[in-house]
Amino acid sequence: MIAFLIFIVLVGLILLGVPIAVSLGITSIGAFIALGEGQNLLMMAQRMYSSTTGFTLLAIPFFILAGNLMNTGGITKKIFDFAESCVGHVWGGLGQVNILASVIFSGMSGAAVADAAGLGMIEIKAMTDSGYDKQFSAAITAASSTIGPVIPPSIPFVIYGAMTGVSVGSLFLAGFIPGILMAVTMCFAVYFVSRKRNYPRQEKKPLSIRLEAFKKAILPLMTPIIIIGGILSGWFTATEAAIIACIYAMILGGLVYKEIKLKDLIKILTNTVVHTVKVMFIISAAGFFGWLLTYLKIPEGIIRGLTSISDNKYIILLIIIMILVVLGCFLEGIAVLLITIPIFMPIILQLGVDPIQFGVIMILASMIGLLSPPVGMCLYAVASISDVKVGALSKEVLPYMLGIFLVLLSVAFIPQISLILPSIFG
Repeated sequence: MIAFLIFIVLVGLILLGVPIAVSLGITSIGAFIALGEGQNLLMMAQRMYSSTTGFTLLAIPFFILAGNLMNTGGITKKIFDFAESCVGHVWGGLGQVNILASVIFSGMSGAAVADAAGLGMIEIKAMTDSGYDKQFSAAITAASSTIGPVIPPSIPFVIYGAMTGVSVGSLFLAGFIPGILMAVTMCFAVYFVSRKRNYPRQEKKPLSIRLEAFKKAILPLMTPIIIIGGILSGWFTATEAAIIACIYAMILGGLVYKEIKLKDLIKILTNTVVHTVKVMFIISAAGFFGWLLTYLKIPEGIIRGLTSISDNKYIILLIIIMILVVLGCFLEGIAVLLITIPIFMPIILQLGVDPIQFGVIMILASMIGLLSPPVGMCLYAVASISDVKVGALSKEVLPYMLGIFLVLLSVAFIPQISLILPSIFG
């Protein structure tokens, strides 16, 4: 009953428009006062501070900075041109380009909203100019941006690894195949929708044009190779990889392409600080909220409740997945991770589910939330740059959400999809 009231208050505050971090803090403080445990508020500052001091979390501001540098440095345009030369002739041509470009860009930024903002304007303009409906163009842009946090590097994986102690490098590897499967399901959806609506296709580009586009994009394409290759070879950690990504993006945008000026750099750094503070504020408040749940032994109660329903781990996994998807409709993805990890991790360990596999499950579920009203951040990000209403956009993304959900179920029931690469690379 106490757990139910806590979550009702939390979700209610968020739906009223109270910022997530503030909602978490108010709920935690109110719960301790209501229970007559006000002395525990003396621990608030310590718990909030300790939640943000992990070495792994240093990767977050640097991945945000890397994404901002790439969006400003002309890198996204070269990625789009290369993708267009490769798959522009397939049914739904520029829709397929949209997906391929997101797969490539996802190996650099690690954030869905960065993908939507960086590639979004280029993709939507190119598609609408070529005769595609604006709703279709915006929908595939929003959907394909969710590939970003699944294919490494990934900011949500960094947060999950920091909270659970799971290797971030292993999580990066675990997300690669599911991310590719997401792209494949979206490509099929674009193909069938485009044939049904008779959208235009481009002529197949000659090999010489493809090679020229590849030459222009080869340096940006090296980014994911440098990041993942460095982690696998042991040259640097996932946190250090984020710093390497920033340095490489700065060299490309500032010295090679000469598109990042000093005034741009000031704006980039300001945006990075603002976004980092927002994320860290949420993480710190969630740290105190997580301590409240542990103090009240709510995770143990939920374990007893779920195991009383069934002792079959797959049935319990399905229940957890549905909870995550429903929460994702009302809460921002990172908030869902921070709130539910302390609750679900003991259950997962008791069931014998690999924490790496469960990390992928959680991130895939949160990607569905990014496309679900009323809080879906990617929906609002793309709606703001495309002038498409959120209602129309939320209907148009349904086929792609179904694809993500199928991949999510596949990862849950076939562990090797997410575990084969971590096991191969040790």
